[in-house]
Amino acid sequence: MDSILLATSNPHKLVEVTEILSPLGLVVLGLGDVGVTIAEPVEDAPTFEGNARLKACYYAKATDQLCLADDSGLEVDALDGAPGVFSARYSGVTGSREERDQANNLKLVAQLHGVPESGRSARFVCAMCLASPDGAVLAESRGTFEGVIIDEPRGTNGFGYDPHLLIPEIGRTSAQLDPEDKNARSHRGHATRQIANLISDLDKA
Repeated sequence: MDSILLATSNPHKLVEVTEILSPLGLVVLGLGDVGVTIAEPVEDAPTFEGNARLKACYYAKATDQLCLADDSGLEVDALDGAPGVFSARYSGVTGSREERDQANNLKLVAQLHGVPESGRSARFVCAMCLASPDGAVLAESRGTFEGVIIDEPRGTNGFGYDPHLLIPEIGRTSAQLDPEDKNARSHRGHATRQIANLISDLDKA
């Protein structure tokens, strides 16, 4: 196992995952490195795990490569788990990633208007799936990152809802963490380390 395709065009995700998997001697490629345009699959599963599995199998077959896919998002307890699997398209706004992120965050803050901090518990969730070119699922993992939602964004690192998820014990948001600290704490970091361990086991088998 020399290389692996990460089913994303998001450069932030590619950097996060590469930093964890590269010590295994793996070259991590993004969809932009494939060289051909592949239509995106419809992510219509009701769970993060289902969407990760769907994407991993789809892109593994389409590219004839080992493929790692994730589905991640934000669960807010006061909103009964929303935005959940709809995190990326919560506001319904289309446009650039920055425009969508801004609209999603504005809707999130509006939805929590009047909810005290004690009732704003939330978590990032990341489900990952590794699939082979024949569509077989080789490994799966799940990671979470707990915090509370704040109204005013803080920090410029990261993307999406990162500036609004505060980690109370350190008094910083996800967007205020440096890459090393974020990888140590984040949902994607936890899920990727689990996958790294599973890949090591596969290589030994």
